[in-house]
Amino acid sequence: MATLQAARAIELGLPEESAESWGLNRAIFYAAAKRGFKGAGEAGMPARGVGEEVPGEYRVGGEIGFVRQGDPTPLFAIGGKVQTEQDFERQIASRFNGKFEAVWEEALDYVRHFDRQTLASGESFFREVYRVKRDEFAAKWTAMAGSAPETAARSPRKRRQPLNLI
Repeated sequence: MATLQAARAIELGLPEESAESWGLNRAIFYAAAKRGFKGAGEAGMPARGVGEEVPGEYRVGGEIGFVRQGDPTPLFAIGGKVQTEQDFERQIASRFNGKFEAVWEEALDYVRHFDRQTLASGESFFREVYRVKRDEFAAKWTAMAGSAPETAARSPRKRRQPLNLI
């Protein structure tokens, strides 16, 4: 989920760091939704601790995420925790045992085949993009990665500039 959501965000114009934050944020959000949003505050907002700043809304397509206000590069947060590119690397990319660049390229290539309207709609994205390939990608990417975690240091991934769609 996180990888395809991040690729979707790239296609919708977010810079890669923001797209990775969005992808991880959506994976956390949908996992929490499946469990019933334990600890959610009013109106489905994640509960915040005393003194935590109120996040601003940020739209990616037709979906709303929450970001720290004033950040020049939007990084998404849930439950008062910002999802950073380091979090994405640790929680998502590292699972692929050094093969993430190939997975990332495949995800980007796949989502490029869909029109902006499909990618902008959370429901359409889930139904027409994600669900269609979820099981196939999960099996393929799991086989690519193998089962043993990589112990050598991973080389940094190439960063892409967002498309200027305006």
